[in-house]
Amino acid sequence: MARPIWTGALSFGLVSLPVKLYTATRSHTIRFHQLERGTGDRVRNRRVNERTGEEVRPDDIVKGLDVGDDQYVVVEPEELDDIAPGRSRALEISGFVDLDQVEPIYFDRTYYLGPQGEEHQKVYALLRDALAESHRAGIATFVMRGKEYLVAVKAEDGILVLHTLHWADEVRDPGREVPELPGRTEPGKGELRTALQLVETLTVDWDPEEYEDTFQESVRRLVEAKQRGETVTKAEKAPESTNVVDLMDALRASVDDAEGRGGKKGARRGRRTAKRAGSDAKQQTGGDTAAGPLEGLTKDQLYERATEAGVRGRSRMTRDQLLAALTEDDGRPRAKAS
Repeated sequence: MARPIWTGALSFGLVSLPVKLYTATRSHTIRFHQLERGTGDRVRNRRVNERTGEEVRPDDIVKGLDVGDDQYVVVEPEELDDIAPGRSRALEISGFVDLDQVEPIYFDRTYYLGPQGEEHQKVYALLRDALAESHRAGIATFVMRGKEYLVAVKAEDGILVLHTLHWADEVRDPGREVPELPGRTEPGKGELRTALQLVETLTVDWDPEEYEDTFQESVRRLVEAKQRGETVTKAEKAPESTNVVDLMDALRASVDDAEGRGGKKGARRGRRTAKRAGSDAKQQTGGDTAAGPLEGLTKDQLYERATEAGVRGRSRMTRDQLLAALTEDDGRPRAKAS
């Protein structure tokens, strides 16, 4: 069971709701260790005293703000808690806004909010349902780990969700940051019409399960190949930029290609689930493949087959789980995803 990273009281009007805050997302980035080239020895970061060069224990490290002339004002963690609004345990909603008014650029991280005990579930459900029906979010500020956050509390899939927001002065002006913006440049009517046709042809329903971190899987396969002393084929180069003169031809060719692959359905091709692939297998191959019985394959070979079949979550599966995912209910192997 997950542990809350913050506990406090969420309030709106004169209503107070004790809540717990939980992390909603996680990263599956592969973590590399630092090694010295040639020796393979681990390289570690150490916290050392700048003057003596001696290592300092974490408990002996405090925060200090540079006030100039190499002078620092030391601030203890409990002093930050003493000056925090509500002593770091208050999450007060100051107002409710229409969700459509909050621009996506302001959203930062996402957390789940849960009630502190069964006795608070009714108030929790009341706020959740009111936000869901009104399509609004509660705007609040609170302090966590020595930092104040601007947040939006909204209802999502039967739970209260808290999104941390960027402060207004943290959002950069695109006019200053991107000097090459087109300004008054306008595309031709024919080009715009064809571009809209391409967008419509490639429009799909949003399903996050359709997308996977393919680079992370490629890194894992690279490491395994290097362990076996093998080489890995390099990925294709990024496409070259489209020449303005050839823009209309490129748009028309893109539309023709998308329509030739089935339009909206074709855009999903290559990301089919193992279930779809298995259905194809019954129709096209009768349930057998050139690879032979799956039971005789190694884990690496099963992983290759799972990649071809589009099995989700394959990078975290054991050999037996890969075998089960690649096998139909009647024991026949699944086919490759087209």
